[in-house]
Amino acid sequence: MDFESFRESLAGAPPAGLSMPLRVLWHERAGDWDTAHAIAQEMHSAVGAWLHAYLHRREGDLPNAAYWYHSAGKPVAEGPLDDEWEALCRQFLD
Repeated sequence: MDFESFRESLAGAPPAGLSMPLRVLWHERAGDWDTAHAIAQEMHSAVGAWLHAYLHRREGDLPNAAYWYHSAGKPVAEGPLDDEWEALCRQFLD
């Protein structure tokens, strides 16, 4: 699946077979932050921490986001949230 197909899928149900990172990103963008957060919390890895950071940044909880970026070994993102979402999607679609 490419990025455009992934983005277009937001008009319906999540595509079958999405990886956990893509499920997080799909649910968040579809407006279901709680489900996205629950999935991210199940991921006990640097990837899970990175997605957790993005979710808390999206939520506006910047201190919590900074903690999770640090846990993921990533710099705290500062650019537009939509750009970060797209970059994460592309990372996990490859």
